[in-house]
Amino acid sequence: VNSEGAGVDSTLSLGVYGNSHGFLAARLKSRHSISCSVVAEHNGAMQRDYWYDSSRIASLMDDPKNIGQIAAQRTVKRLDAQKIKTQTAPVLFSPEMARGLFSNVFSAIGGTSQYRKASFLLDKLDQIILPTWLSINEDPFVLQGLNSASYDGEGVATKVNEIVTSGRLNTYLLSSYSARKLGRRTTGHAGGVRNISISRGEKDLTAMLKTLDNGLFVTELMGQGVNTITGDYSRGAAGFWVENGEIKYPVEEITIAGNLTDMLKGIVEIGADIDKRSSLHVGSLLIEKMMIAGND
Repeated sequence: VNSEGAGVDSTLSLGVYGNSHGFLAARLKSRHSISCSVVAEHNGAMQRDYWYDSSRIASLMDDPKNIGQIAAQRTVKRLDAQKIKTQTAPVLFSPEMARGLFSNVFSAIGGTSQYRKASFLLDKLDQIILPTWLSINEDPFVLQGLNSASYDGEGVATKVNEIVTSGRLNTYLLSSYSARKLGRRTTGHAGGVRNISISRGEKDLTAMLKTLDNGLFVTELMGQGVNTITGDYSRGAAGFWVENGEIKYPVEEITIAGNLTDMLKGIVEIGADIDKRSSLHVGSLLIEKMMIAGND
């Protein structure tokens, strides 16, 4: 096991925004991060993994030694990875990977995608797009939130939003321009969403693996095979094969595929193991079934 490098970043920035409508405001913000990447070799095969932490306040970050230890442990666990046969099975996304699914949702309900009619969620306002137990909330005013702001990229006041309630889409994400194109009013989303929290259960990762029972636990995704116009989803993946709720062995060189519409409605459960190192807080996420392409 060897280090492939470590990094520390500390930033303090002041942004000033003004426009011709008489708006003028300034925003002072800090951000700190630490990361470590590790490479390991066994029987001629190499694996890499990493770990990191990020916060508005440096003293709240994890100890650097612990960051390095976690990175090393994650790398060693990936050694002697196997391939699996092509099949349809349940898929559990780690919290870090689950974020990407909801990023696709936000892109699809964004004003630009809607007025261009380039979205797998086109004209879905006030319709069910997620399981009825699932809600998505936005709070731009979270203290120490990594994306907190009282105004958006156009100087429009931000507000607390229930983007999805009980599976039903309540709002598009509109800037002034996209709102005009759609004949609507801006929602204060020039620059995107801020501080998202997603409904979750009470299960930790161990319990979520038990719920998965037999299937794939995804800890890494590769490639850009997501079409937010059609919803087609196909990405390279790595992680672990799970049997009877227990991790059996690491897997690699596989592809997971499905359609985002079906994947979102097929979310079975979201865990309590939330990753708070970004502005999108979500736990591990279990999808009922996906196509897994491996060895024929």
